[in-house]
Amino acid sequence: MEISALNAFPPETTTTMQPKILIADDHSMIRKGLKLQIQLAMGYADIEEVATCNDLMKELVKKKFTHLILDIILSDGNTLEVIPNIRRVYPDLQILVFSMQPAEIYGEAVKQYGINYYLSKSVGEEEINQVIQRFLQNETLLRKSPVLQNHENPFSALAPRELEILHYVLKGIGTKEIGETLNLKMSTISTIKNRIFEKTSAGNIKELIELATLYNVNY
Repeated sequence: MEISALNAFPPETTTTMQPKILIADDHSMIRKGLKLQIQLAMGYADIEEVATCNDLMKELVKKKFTHLILDIILSDGNTLEVIPNIRRVYPDLQILVFSMQPAEIYGEAVKQYGINYYLSKSVGEEEINQVIQRFLQNETLLRKSPVLQNHENPFSALAPRELEILHYVLKGIGTKEIGETLNLKMSTISTIKNRIFEKTSAGNIKELIELATLYNVNY
């Protein structure tokens, strides 16, 4: 990212603009651990944190951030629901997804929104530090996507909207309530639910939950 100095400041007071970072995760230990690591190991001090999708959107309105580190599942919803709006309103915001959700499923989904940084919480501390450092320095992600047999994963074929609905279906939320939450017609929700069952070959909700557990799809 190219930053030009503000002419209003004398040359001797001009400094390189530092990243303005927002961390969105519903686990306080994750947020605080990341914040501390970024501050101490990487030297970046301008960091805010939020725990919900609602607070995430409010914080983005209040302050101009350069980098966003977010989980897929927050306490009040799935961030796939808000990523399209974030991308539309803040096209220059750099985004890294830091999640326990399988990269072969959700990593591919967020690529549709131009998000190429997808980091699993299960990797080692050294790799987490290296990837976040590259992300905050706006480096191109050189690491290849995991070579996995996606055709064997029943959830890998789901589109982002289907993954959104999946989150609610797995929690046992009914069609009407899902529609009200996402501001979609019940018929639309029913159609998407049917596609989820068809693509995963799950015969019922019990089988769908068992598959989600087997493939580490959290909800």
